[in-house]
Amino acid sequence: MKQPANWHKEPPAEPRGALDTAAGGGGGIGIGRDDPSGAAAPAALPAAPAGVIGADGLPRFGRYAGQVDGFDWRALAAPYARGALWRRFHHKRWHYVALATEQIFCAVAIVDVGWTSTAFAYAFDRADGDMLANFSQDGLPGRSASLAGHAGGASRFRTRRSSILIDSDGAGRHRLELRCDHVEIDAEFGPGSSPLLLAVGPIAKGSVHATQKSSGMPLTGQVRTWRDDYDLAGGVASFDYSNGLLARETAWRWASAHSLEMGFNLQAGYFGDNENALWLDGRIYPLGPAHFLYDVSDPLARWHIFTEDDLLELHFTPDGARREDKNLVVAASRYLQPIGTFTGWVRSGPEQPKRMVNQLVGVTEDHHSRW
Repeated sequence: MKQPANWHKEPPAEPRGALDTAAGGGGGIGIGRDDPSGAAAPAALPAAPAGVIGADGLPRFGRYAGQVDGFDWRALAAPYARGALWRRFHHKRWHYVALATEQIFCAVAIVDVGWTSTAFAYAFDRADGDMLANFSQDGLPGRSASLAGHAGGASRFRTRRSSILIDSDGAGRHRLELRCDHVEIDAEFGPGSSPLLLAVGPIAKGSVHATQKSSGMPLTGQVRTWRDDYDLAGGVASFDYSNGLLARETAWRWASAHSLEMGFNLQAGYFGDNENALWLDGRIYPLGPAHFLYDVSDPLARWHIFTEDDLLELHFTPDGARREDKNLVVAASRYLQPIGTFTGWVRSGPEQPKRMVNQLVGVTEDHHSRW
């Protein structure tokens, strides 16, 4: 496909992890769950291993269905092992939660980059396109943030005027409590009807990265802003827990959207296609390399997103965006996260029928960090 000269070029893809054994479990939107053509359904992703590192010290590269209970990179063996000082500056972790209803979209993240920490939260009114709150705060090294050791743990961020808690009861139910300028959130979500995605892969100029992504989960609670209070009942939540030893320069494009029946996660950049996945009808299916086409001079214009395996093609229409650029001399970041809706189609395999996606709320992202 020929692109206009000013359209955004994707970052180079990083090495892929071990090949998947095939496709498997997730959540969907559309018509009919059985293939009337009789085509064989794709196989399920293998169950997640007990840990992301084997007894031999080597990472268990691949895509899996399910949760693991730890990410201890100190146990890595050559050629992936790194010294304590290197890990201190390259160990990056984040815990991100998205909340979506017909009226409001919220996103909250706690980030630990090894030598410092940060957090952000925003609340976006979908009806009028207003950013009701846009909180961002850097933390004190080693004091403000505490990141969970795995996707089922508790992550916290606290300063004198703000606090964030992302927690789980260990049985698939999660909660988010946030208190900061101009917005407060009390939310409970889960369990989902689909397993978590676990993706483990190598990182060029880094070492190893792993991520756990959820499907859409039923949501209750309340968001309180300076303008109004918003009931979250009937909405959908999802989360991203990521933990890895990354390169000093890291860039990615990302897209994520979920209903209770369908969802997808797409990334192009530092992690290749390792985490690309479709949740459909209670299963997770792996997706091929993703391409993000959009006009960098006008990121609120329509985006075109597709995968090379012909299992997904979507158009994304932004309604607004959160932007933040930081330059701390020793570190810098450029961050753009449009909020909007996806329309198009997905399918679980090349012989499976296309399932239509219509106005599914979610986000895209363009992020570059020197950290």
